[in-house]
Amino acid sequence: MTNGNPGEATMRAMTYDRFGGTEVLSATRQPLPKVGPGEVLVRVRCAAVNPVDWKIMSGGLKDLMDTVFPVVPGWDVAGVVERVGIDAPEFAEGDEVIAYARKDYVHGGTFAEYVSVPVRCLAKRPASLSWEQAAGLPLAGLTAYQTLTRLGTRAGETVLIHNAAGGVGSLGVQIARALGARVLGTASPANHGRLRELGTEPVAYGEGLTERVRDLAPQGADVVADFVGGVLDATLGVLAEGGRHASIADDTVTRSGGQWMWVRPSAGDLTELARLADEGRLTVRVAESFPLDQLADAFELSRSGHVHGKIVVRP
Repeated sequence: MTNGNPGEATMRAMTYDRFGGTEVLSATRQPLPKVGPGEVLVRVRCAAVNPVDWKIMSGGLKDLMDTVFPVVPGWDVAGVVERVGIDAPEFAEGDEVIAYARKDYVHGGTFAEYVSVPVRCLAKRPASLSWEQAAGLPLAGLTAYQTLTRLGTRAGETVLIHNAAGGVGSLGVQIARALGARVLGTASPANHGRLRELGTEPVAYGEGLTERVRDLAPQGADVVADFVGGVLDATLGVLAEGGRHASIADDTVTRSGGQWMWVRPSAGDLTELARLADEGRLTVRVAESFPLDQLADAFELSRSGHVHGKIVVRP
């Protein structure tokens, strides 16, 4: 990782220096990240692709977050602690960790050989998951976990999850089950078998969805988690009296008493997800793995929407 002089340490990274599609991605060498107070340097074993990565690259969040070019994209990571910064006693060199490594601005991400990560984002890697699975857990897992827990999901309640076979939804159904809830999940019929394996009662998308849910749960759903968008009418049609609902894809839910969700880094929540994984109650499905220099192909596969499971990249 060095050129002989520690002051000239560099690493391989995928970067872009302007907004656009996958054509703006390049394989480059970048300075090794500085390790500030409360941070550790992580040697990346695997990093996972999330739709937000290519949406940011296209400029979709430029009005929400500051961007410093060149950008190394990526927020999900599983790796090994290479160096510990000042005031980071929670971790030691050699620790195997996972993180949703979102920082306060867009610049130094996880599609590289190394990434600096604040300890507020880090948790120990669950031993039960492979490196690829572990890398796919943080962002999607935290999104599902924080949505369900902020809605106050309790044992014995009925939960409906829209897009239950998706990356966030498939983790959401497992988390809801771990919380003791009965889980209904919307998905295309081709994915119903997978949902049943996860302990979920599948419901087909499309016209008649409200009636199909009501047939299974006549009193309605106590909690509805929308992980796809465009389903507010169906949500309100199946919501039980006093029920709670939230969406990660439709901010209009706030007009009908719902919550508009955005995931935040949380070492505590990530540690809880790791615990569920090691107890055998949570697993991550990996769809495909790419080498670092094929990140553009990984992004294009993610953009296609025709993937079931996480896409991971190996530096």
